[in-house]
Amino acid sequence: MQATLKVEGMSCNHCLNAVEGAVKSVGAVGKVNLELKNVTVEYDDSKVKLDAIKAAIVDQGYDVV
Repeated sequence: MQATLKVEGMSCNHCLNAVEGAVKSVGAVGKVNLELKNVTVEYDDSKVKLDAIKAAIVDQGYDVV
């Protein structure tokens, strides 16, 4: 599955690494676009749910809208 999530609060490479790391920690792959303030995630829906990916990003201090 693939989804693009709008993430508020990202502004630098540290933010990029934090969000991509959070996505990876739950078993998905994320690619952040700082200009668009979003992350495109690819994941196996049978192994990880989108809500878990969102929660991992929120746990890093960012807002998923």
